[in-house]
Amino acid sequence: MATSLQSVEYVVDAGIAQIQLARPAASNAIDRGLAGSFHTAVSMAADDPDVRVIVLSGQGKNFCAGGDVTGMATAADTATFVEDLANAVHRTLVRLDSLPIPVVAAVNGSAAGAGLGLVLASDFVVAGASSKFVSAYSAVGLTPDCGVSALLPKVVGLRRASRMLLQAKTLRSDEALEWGLITDVVDDDEVLVRALEIAKELASKAYPAIGQTRRLVRSSGARSYESHLRDEASTISSASNSDFAVAAIARFAR
Repeated sequence: MATSLQSVEYVVDAGIAQIQLARPAASNAIDRGLAGSFHTAVSMAADDPDVRVIVLSGQGKNFCAGGDVTGMATAADTATFVEDLANAVHRTLVRLDSLPIPVVAAVNGSAAGAGLGLVLASDFVVAGASSKFVSAYSAVGLTPDCGVSALLPKVVGLRRASRMLLQAKTLRSDEALEWGLITDVVDDDEVLVRALEIAKELASKAYPAIGQTRRLVRSSGARSYESHLRDEASTISSASNSDFAVAAIARFAR
């Protein structure tokens, strides 16, 4: 199934939902139209019981250049424009973060600003050898959004996050791999191929256990240990009733 939205392409095949940012002439910078379509695409994946994995990618040379700076420059009220745009993307990232669906990012070229936020929202990140990662906010006098200030320190550590956010350090793909920001580096023309390989592998795993495991991991830092343990107990109980688990447990018990 393929769906064309404003500045986003959405395709579902064999349990994999591909969400591709489609503003290549603007390096897939996020404007209100793209933000709205991104929310629609994530909601479609969330509501589709056949979707097992989401793959995020960007058309053209760059994954995502961040927020629409041109729109900011021409807005009648820049502060209102920026806040509205940030909130539009944030509601989608909150939904994406809570889903029991693994997310794989296929990063070509640059991931900057909000694009870095999309990288951090993903569980696996495949990057091209020439790709680069940068916060970009300080270059235009802005502060982080899209979860970057919350998730980047958790992923790469406080000191390294400070270098990226305060010193505007740009990471090459090899550095990003060393820092743990990404999971795979491949030739530039193999990025989507490798991302889909990972997605197919994940889609073949025990369902719904794989997705619920993803949800537990993503939510682990947002509540008390006691609350998390209660969720673990409830989730493993529910998973034990799945067809896969019932058959697998019976095999092990023989």
